[in-house]
Amino acid sequence: MEISIGQVLRYKKPINHENLIEDGYTNFHYLVHKASVKKLLLEKGINQSASIRTSNKQHVRPAILISSSPNKKGSAETPWEDYYDVDNGHIRYYGDNKLTGKSPESAPGNKALLEAFQLAHSHDPLERQKTPPILFFKRETINGVAKGYPKFMGVGVIDSIELVTQWDNSKQTTFTNYAFDFTVLNLQKENELFEWEWINQRREVGFSLKETNLLAPVSWQIWLKKGNDALANLRRRVSTLRLVKAVDQKPKYNSEQDITLKFIYKYYDGKKHKFEALAEEIAAKVLDEEYGIYTRGWVTRGSSDGGADFVGKVTLGSGFSSCDLIVIGQAKCEGLNTPTGGNHIARTVARLKRGWLGVYVTTSYFSESVQREVIEDKYPIVLIHGKRLAEEVNKIIYESNQISSVSEYLSSLELNYPNRIKQRNPEEILY
Repeated sequence: MEISIGQVLRYKKPINHENLIEDGYTNFHYLVHKASVKKLLLEKGINQSASIRTSNKQHVRPAILISSSPNKKGSAETPWEDYYDVDNGHIRYYGDNKLTGKSPESAPGNKALLEAFQLAHSHDPLERQKTPPILFFKRETINGVAKGYPKFMGVGVIDSIELVTQWDNSKQTTFTNYAFDFTVLNLQKENELFEWEWINQRREVGFSLKETNLLAPVSWQIWLKKGNDALANLRRRVSTLRLVKAVDQKPKYNSEQDITLKFIYKYYDGKKHKFEALAEEIAAKVLDEEYGIYTRGWVTRGSSDGGADFVGKVTLGSGFSSCDLIVIGQAKCEGLNTPTGGNHIARTVARLKRGWLGVYVTTSYFSESVQREVIEDKYPIVLIHGKRLAEEVNKIIYESNQISSVSEYLSSLELNYPNRIKQRNPEEILY
């Protein structure tokens, strides 16, 4: 049976595997039902099927199912937030250790993923073919119900692992965990459809790795032969013209992001020039500051910014094999329900020189015409709308053990604002 990326399934209790359709959605339990083997469930974040014996008497784990629940973010059950960018073939998922003082590799889900990582990064194709496929799901809220609707988000392999220290806001304590970065494989040859029978055949005792892999996506089969050096070309990428609707750039009414965004707008009322410091903080996060890519520069004087509210740089590569791109940023604390004008974007673009990158941060949103112009004309500019701004602010506060509120965070930026003001040629950031 085939399913597609983005397809919502029904995961209903009590379990009923008889019906193909439940409540108008494909029944997950019908999809995975095999009378001869143990049930495949989505009860945890990391759901590893038990290792079974293959036709050549090896013990192989058939699959690992990853389930993310955005509605539980910040709770005692899920005190962190996973990152899904399936259209660009990337998922960052935090493991299942949640206890201070506990070794993260001892958590059962982490242990299974660490084993999968070792197999996936083997240089021996025979060893690599033992790697369990990683299947991704994300819980959706349907008609106000947050449970029982997993959305299929693709299949992939573990690209890298990072040991991280996380903050549990509910327990007010830190703990050590793993962050797993996955490459989501493309399904181009399969016309964006995934054949679930491949997984079901892998769950049969005595299955043949060679025969069952004939049902695997072509990208998986190529990866088995060529290894991780081929992942860049096998990564899923949606290259169509993607326009984000206004409603998707605004927080939902009375949500955590909505409350934060409205507070930010009100906070900077009468002093909108000071919004520049917050805009650069958010630009740094979006441009991946935690990996040392973005370097802060300065904010400019409001009366003579010359089209730039803040200046920084992005470093690509390292050492001798590196290059720096000057970043010119525009910050606009503007009405939440009025789209950013194309003239503001044009002003930023006109300021850019060869090798420069633009960033536009707004409390508002971008019209479809502005997005289309940026995409079609291939402007080197990053657009950050109000919803993303609020999400990043909330994330900064959530991950900090020193800042407890939006007000406290904005006050700290304002306190340091006078020290950040400079009037320099942007190219001085390179020296």
